[in-house]
Parts: sequence; C-alpha cells; structure tokens
Amino acid sequence: MKVTKVEIIHNKQPIPLPEPWLSAWNAPGGKPVTSLGFSFYKVYTDEGIVGIGPHTGASASFLEGFDPFNVGTFWNTHMGGKRSGNSGKGAAGLEIALWDIIGKAAGQPVYKLLGACRDKILVYAATSRLLEKEQHVRQVMDIMNEGFKAVKLRLHRPNPWDDLAVVEAVRDVVGDEMTILVDANQNNPSIGYNFWPRRTALKMARELDNLNVYYLEEPLPRKDVEGLAEIAATVDMFIAGGEHSPTIYDFKEHLLRGAYDIVQPDVILGGNMGITGVRKVAEIADYFERSIIPHVCSGGNFSIGLAATLQAMATVSNCPLVEYPYDPPILTTDTMQTIVKEPILIDKDGFVKVPDKPGIGIEIDEEKLSEKVVVT
Repeated sequence: MKVTKVEIIHNKQPIPLPEPWLSAWNAPGGKPVTSLGFSFYKVYTDEGIVGIGPHTGASASFLEGFDPFNVGTFWNTHMGGKRSGNSGKGAAGLEIALWDIIGKAAGQPVYKLLGACRDKILVYAATSRLLEKEQHVRQVMDIMNEGFKAVKLRLHRPNPWDDLAVVEAVRDVVGDEMTILVDANQNNPSIGYNFWPRRTALKMARELDNLNVYYLEEPLPRKDVEGLAEIAATVDMFIAGGEHSPTIYDFKEHLLRGAYDIVQPDVILGGNMGITGVRKVAEIADYFERSIIPHVCSGGNFSIGLAATLQAMATVSNCPLVEYPYDPPILTTDTMQTIVKEPILIDKDGFVKVPDKPGIGIEIDEEKLSEKVVVT
C-alpha cells in the first residue's frame, strides 16, 4: 500500500458560537472569539483507503509514496524528538491519519490492533472560562446532572484568592459527589496577567489540597522543574502538567525529579506526539509509577483529536481520566463535533466509549461539509 495524495480540508464558513468566548488562558488581555474553525488531512492510498488526521502544519510531501504500515519509521524520522526535536515539523496529524489507514485496512479500531486494555474511559468536563462564583456553581451542578463525575475549573484571576473562593463554593455544593480538578494555566503567555511566584503557587497548592482537589495543573511554568518538584513534594494532591511539551523527551527531567505526578501530553498540540508518542509517554510514566491524563484540544477538530487520544489510552493501564472540553453554552457537541457523523458522547456514568469503527473510529460527515470547506 502506498500514499497517493494528501488533501488539507479547511472550513470555508466558521462555526458560530452562541456568545463571545474569552478563555481563561487568554485572560485578561486577549480578545474574545466568536467562532471556531477546523482543518484536517485526508490521506489517500492506492488501495482506496482514506485516513483522517487533524491538520498540524506538516507538509504533505512527507507522505508521498509512503507505506502507511511503516508508521514507526515515520514517527522516528519526523516526530521522534532526537532527530526532529523542536524543528516544527508538526507531523502528528499525519501520523494519526496513518494509524487510521492501518486500522481501516485491518478492519479494526486502532486500540484493538495495539492491544486493548478496555473499551471505555472516564472523562472530565474541562471548563474554560473565568466566571463569577455563582455562575460556576450553577454550571457545575448542570454538568454533574448530565453525568460527568469530574470537572476542571480554571484559576487565572488577577487575585488568586478569588480563584480559591470559586473552588470553595463549588466544593461546598458538590461535596464528595464530584471530583474537582483545577488548572492554573501558569505556562500560558496570557496578555496582561501577572504570573504566580513560587511562594504564591505553594500557598495555593496547600489551600487546594485542603479542599480535596484531585490535581493542580501547571501551578508554575513548565520549565520551572525545581519549583514544580517542591510543590509536588509538599502536598498530597497530584501535580500535573506537560500539555505544551513538544516531544516525549521533554518529560524526562520532570519525572526524574518528581515534578509531575500526572503527565499531560497532547496528541497534536506540540506537533510531535501523535498516537505513538502519547503511548510512549504513558509507558515512561508507568515506569516512574506516575499516571497520564492526556490534554485534548477544544475547537472544530475536537472529535478527531479525542478519537485518536482514546485509541491510545485504551491500550494503557495508568490513565484514570481523559480531558473532555465542555463549557456550555460555548464548548458543546453542537460547536465542536459538527464535522463527524456520530459525536463522541458521555454515558450516564461519565464514561465515553472508545470509538470502535475501523481506524481511529470516526467518520467525517461529508454531506454536511460539502459546501463548507476548501480543499488544498
């Protein structure tokens, strides 16, 4: 089998949002957005099989005449870290498309080809905005009623004690019925935000620990390994991070020095992970008796990124949760899963079923997109 052509599909018409969206990681100085977009690869083969992967910036020339079953060679050459490092090849989306082709050729979902551990995974609702305390409480109650068993709150206000007040209010209402995770977003270059110094981060970690928070994500910038290790050693709560790590090798120091209890690679965000990479990170973390809870990007490509993540995480045993961006009325099935025939939804117990169609398990709704895309 050989790759014969690669298309990049872009949205011609944006996906409108019901109200302007200012994410916590862009607050306070960022500009709200009013729509979402999508962009994905279609990789064609000489046997008529077409693979799908989120567009991550890589040149389609990487795959000319390539045998999809040599995905390991592709990963080592273009995404392996030691060779590509931070070269900006951004080939993760192409790697996902190769796995999609392999699964379709075999007539099996990728996770079964790689060795399945399970067929459903617990997810948490990842909210994205800095709302008023009362709004957060109402939203979390609604999310809990929809079946979610865990929710992530953002901490990125000018006064960190206002962040703490939100978590306290939510804990008071949900009690022990819901797991609370928090993300300080201290690795994001937010415009106009004064980042936490180490002492503030440590104080916040202690207070959140007392509120029985499951994990604190990115309390300090990713490269402050020493500071992250100090916090991790001080509290019982887990310390998490790593969504921006471009290669598997960027987790080495954090794991050696105990800076992360939970690693959070993203299949596409750094451009060099893909399905192969996040599985490698899971294995490395398991060696250090750590867990993996992958980051999953929101937006119009959400379904593709989530499907690829679920395929990978269904093959490992140290992944207790997977991120599921959900922040109604903005980040919803209607805004983030418009391009697929069957959205990936949670069940009444807060789990999602790993897509079980051949490949990464999803089908693009070609009819719905026929007048809404540009092909390059």
